Amino acid sequence: MISAALRSQLNALIATPSVSSTDASIDQGNRAVIDLIAEWATALGFRCEIMPVSPGKANLLATLGEGPGGLVFSGHTDTVPFDSNGWHNDPFELTERDGRLYGLGSADMKGFFPLALAAADEAVAHIRAGKTLAAPLIILATCDEETSMAGARALVDAGKPKARYAVIGEPTSMRPLRMHKGAMMERIFIEGQSGHSSDPSLGRNALDAMHAVIGELIAYREQLASRYHNALFTVPTPTLNLGCIHGGDNPNRICASCELQYDLRPLPGMDMAELRADINMRLLPLAERFNVSIRNEPLFAGTPALETPAESPLVQALEQLTNYPAGAAAFGTEGPYLQALGMDALIFGPGNIDVAHQPNEYVELANLNPTINILRGLVKRFCLAH
Repeated sequence: MISAALRSQLNALIATPSVSSTDASIDQGNRAVIDLIAEWATALGFRCEIMPVSPGKANLLATLGEGPGGLVFSGHTDTVPFDSNGWHNDPFELTERDGRLYGLGSADMKGFFPLALAAADEAVAHIRAGKTLAAPLIILATCDEETSMAGARALVDAGKPKARYAVIGEPTSMRPLRMHKGAMMERIFIEGQSGHSSDPSLGRNALDAMHAVIGELIAYREQLASRYHNALFTVPTPTLNLGCIHGGDNPNRICASCELQYDLRPLPGMDMAELRADINMRLLPLAERFNVSIRNEPLFAGTPALETPAESPLVQALEQLTNYPAGAAAFGTEGPYLQALGMDALIFGPGNIDVAHQPNEYVELANLNPTINILRGLVKRFCLAH
């Protein structure tokens, strides 16, 4: 069983839409969610700073205690879009069924915030008793993680929060994860010249050039897989996925332009700028060979890979509290941005990533109180112990 207060907070967060999408027609703000968390945190004694990021979108930095260092419980407040036809219940209504709590964002990852606030109870009691914390506890809530990472980027630009350790409450089935791959989404645009298909010399075929480009990308993918390997990942090599292609307009016209979009997932230790430079070097001879222009450019800046050392005190503490060795995530997080702010970052939360981003998302009721207890253990170790 979970407390009535915890259930009420979970229900309020699920009932407050905050879809983040690259499609402006369905994109929503997260400010209402931020205001809810700020209200609850303020009632506990946290000092709350709301950081506007864009119209209707903001981050929240809620701090308990003073001084350098400290522990951050971090999460994003946005959700992905949803297909209402696939849901067995209203995605914006917390629904209990078969020992599970269903709702959009229940696992990924609005459900983490009430757990983080509940885990602060001993630190709150310390403050109310007039005692000081050894290091502050910070609840961090961000916007637009599911699309542009705009919230996390705004934190890096602002240079805050300053802390030593960060736990990102993404769904990990309550197992600590200390690394994940990066995420690069890129486009290659080729511009040639149209002409009548009966005479190839009348134009410069962008599809012919793209055929050669695809061959180069596949060869590069095989080269990366043979060069880089990390056994902690389920897929232990970098991946390069050819996602979608568009080109031409009619079979009897020489194709004047063609666009390919692809996804590249580098392992920790691989530099995104170097990968782009490698690809550009491979494409340059093709532009000359087919007499076309070729542009390779990011669809967004990309999310770096994350690796927190196994010897980090945070990693060791969570391994002891969960009795699981820290592993690797197949998905990306805001961890690299918190790392850029000087923190050791670890991914840990209830829920299973396999149910995220799809209808009937849920979190197991039985995992909520154990998660609170584990987070309490981290607060005791990093914020209360002198």
